[in-house]
Amino acid sequence: MSGSLGRRLRAARETAFVGREEELALFTTALYSGARSVLYVHGPGGIGKSALLRRFADEAETAGRPVAVLDECLMDPAACQDDAVLLFDGFDRVQSLEGWLRERFLPRVPAGALAVIAGRNPPDVRWQADPAWAGSLEVLPLRDLRAADAHTLLDAAGVPAEAREPLLAFAGGHPLALLLGAAVAAKDGGRWRPDQDLVAELLDQLVGELPSAAHRRALEICAHAYTTTEDLLRAAFPEDAGTLFRWLRRLPFVESSGLGLFPHGVVRRLLEADLRWRDPEAYTVMHERVHARVADRVRTASDADVPGAVAALLHLHHGPPAGDGEFQEEALPQAEAGILVQEAAFWVERQPEAFRLYRSAGTGEPVALSAWLRLTELDEEELAADPVVAAAWAHARATTPLRAGEHLAVSRQWVLPPYRGNSQLLELIQWRALGNCLRAERLAWSYIEARTERYHGMRDISGGLYVHDWRAVPARAWLEQMVKRPASGPGAATARLAVLSRDEFADAVRRALRRLPRPDELAASPLTRTRLVAEEQNPATALGDLLRQAIGDLSEDPRSVKFHRALSVTFLCGTPTQELAAERLGIPFTTYRRHLAAGIERVCADLWHRELYGTSRR
Repeated sequence: MSGSLGRRLRAARETAFVGREEELALFTTALYSGARSVLYVHGPGGIGKSALLRRFADEAETAGRPVAVLDECLMDPAACQDDAVLLFDGFDRVQSLEGWLRERFLPRVPAGALAVIAGRNPPDVRWQADPAWAGSLEVLPLRDLRAADAHTLLDAAGVPAEAREPLLAFAGGHPLALLLGAAVAAKDGGRWRPDQDLVAELLDQLVGELPSAAHRRALEICAHAYTTTEDLLRAAFPEDAGTLFRWLRRLPFVESSGLGLFPHGVVRRLLEADLRWRDPEAYTVMHERVHARVADRVRTASDADVPGAVAALLHLHHGPPAGDGEFQEEALPQAEAGILVQEAAFWVERQPEAFRLYRSAGTGEPVALSAWLRLTELDEEELAADPVVAAAWAHARATTPLRAGEHLAVSRQWVLPPYRGNSQLLELIQWRALGNCLRAERLAWSYIEARTERYHGMRDISGGLYVHDWRAVPARAWLEQMVKRPASGPGAATARLAVLSRDEFADAVRRALRRLPRPDELAASPLTRTRLVAEEQNPATALGDLLRQAIGDLSEDPRSVKFHRALSVTFLCGTPTQELAAERLGIPFTTYRRHLAAGIERVCADLWHRELYGTSRR
């Protein structure tokens, strides 16, 4: 009976085993050729190391080789048969023996034997630093199953069609997550979603117990952010960021790239789902803290680092990007001008600094161009040469034209036909455009070409040209809306601020000065919806303070003291009539009117300068 059960279990395991062709090929080569003496398999928990070793054992037995499964006690190397296959699973449980295994145990194993070591952690660097092991050791990092293999696994598990997409989105190609999720799908049916029992079970298996609450928070930040650096951790752990970063980078389910650390995909999703359910308030606080740090990074990053910084920001709202590394961005070299289409060639002569070239990382082939065209004045030759620029100017002039010192920007892209549907390339181009928006000074309108149904709350005005007025919703307000509504759709960033012409602005200042003695009436002023004070907690109070400050500033210049006196007695002292104000100042009424008018013009000019440039004019 036991033999029958054993055969059924073995058959079930063989059915559940999919993929791993490369690893099996390497094992078979080592098995029959003796090209390698030690295979070191490593990967995070649940990735399929034990299943792979069982398959290795089956292959070895089929080849007529004796198989020995080693445990923590190991065995006497001299007792091994000359052609034995030694399998050591779960090596991370006795990682402290690694030096002894490398220096003492394995060198005494018969030359014809093949040893396979499997654990969560990669081998100590001293294996590969020792020339003696160069021809004998093969390291096999075990990754997720390929998409086709994951589908095959779900087929074998009998997962209903309607559960496939959400299960794959959650588990990716992680075998344990797929198998446990498949068991839930087969039992419950319907559209699949991970329940908290499944999340808890997988966290126990993949992550395990953590040393402290601080370590858990650091891991949750690592799961939430696109990539994690010591600098990002410092926002939450000013004193312990370095220690926690070093701990994170040693975890078997945490990987590294040029941008920082990131966890295995399924671990990321598990930690996110667990914290959202377990402590929603803590999740919100973490999101806002990470978002603030990442947004600041977009503004301060070097030009070359802008796309990566924007990717990290968008990850907080739309999930992981389609991928990176397949394409590279660079400034347009002079030698590449020959690849330009006519429209691009026109602009490269006028604004060569606006261009970025995109190459395939694998071949170095130029595949796309983008340009960030900064425009301040309407030019008929430019309108005739570029219909996208013409559409942008037509829209800006018909809605809210540029004011003095402002500019509009048009993001153009030219992509070779074979790459026009490549999401990774298009994302990289769009990261650059959004980074330019968030870093620009005195940008009024942005117009961005994008082949998508929606574009970060911006409005589509002509089938793929997305517009945003950065005076109405400045970068800070736009980012705040992203924090509040991470998955916002079209039209989310509706205008909050008033964009006034200079004449409208000056008229609003004159009206506000007259209302200054009655603060409650200032709330109706359109100035409360301008960049001057709109972000203050109480815009009406802030406007009153700003007007009083502007009047007070006139007293600092001897040439404008008389203007300061006229404004003070009229608007700050509550003088009921202008005639009485002139009498109190002891000057003729016509002189008073001249001083008052000049003072008002000075205040209007000062506040207009603040509106455009963010600082007062001295």
